[in-house]
Amino acid sequence: MQAARTRDTASKIDVGALFRNAFSPMNSPMNMKINSPMNMKKTNTICHRLVILSLLSLVALASTVRSAAQDTVDTVFHPPKGSQVAIVVFEDLECPMCRRTAPLVEQASKTYKIPVIRHDFPLPLHPWSYQAAVMARFFDTHSKAMGNEFRDYIFENQLEVTLQNLRSYAEKFGAAHKVDLPYVLDPGGKFAALVNADRDLGKAIKIDHTPTVYIVSSRNPNHPYVEVKEPASQLYSTIDAVMKE
Repeated sequence: MQAARTRDTASKIDVGALFRNAFSPMNSPMNMKINSPMNMKKTNTICHRLVILSLLSLVALASTVRSAAQDTVDTVFHPPKGSQVAIVVFEDLECPMCRRTAPLVEQASKTYKIPVIRHDFPLPLHPWSYQAAVMARFFDTHSKAMGNEFRDYIFENQLEVTLQNLRSYAEKFGAAHKVDLPYVLDPGGKFAALVNADRDLGKAIKIDHTPTVYIVSSRNPNHPYVEVKEPASQLYSTIDAVMKE
């Protein structure tokens, strides 16, 4: 099988070639007499290449996280392209108030025909919310709708979910959608990085509780968002007020 060629788009360096060359049997330190000045120089070159490869891998991962993250501090209070108004939610899948708020937000989205943008904000005091968010990111890779359906499924079963049985619930959800849950769900840390990016975004805009719900709008540049302090009683009236601007 031909080895895949991976290129870093920023530097145009052939990462795959570096990797193959660095680990070529001909270049293995085991095949060298280290005492030879020439071979010592060659060994140093290999080590240098390995350092470069590691740095390029980190850059590639960071680039992936940036491109896959839904928003940045500069865009989080802007509705997505094609919409003038949207609901933005930072939620914790183990948070009881988030569980109660999620169906209200979904119904408001259908009533007003506006999108919902969901962000992960797992709180340290909840033992399984972070792992549940990572699992949701896995299901996102099949479709964003499936990922959100998993989030709602966890909310529906929140009172029964524990750290010990969380994976069983995820496997049951996966089986119902013909998706196998890998034994090692996130070997490269990609999904965790996306959750961390959302959490860091929340911290950057000073979020300290869940759920935090915003109505964001492009209608009034001087007033691009409003926080809904009490979603149960203020969600619809806040959307009405924003849409009248």
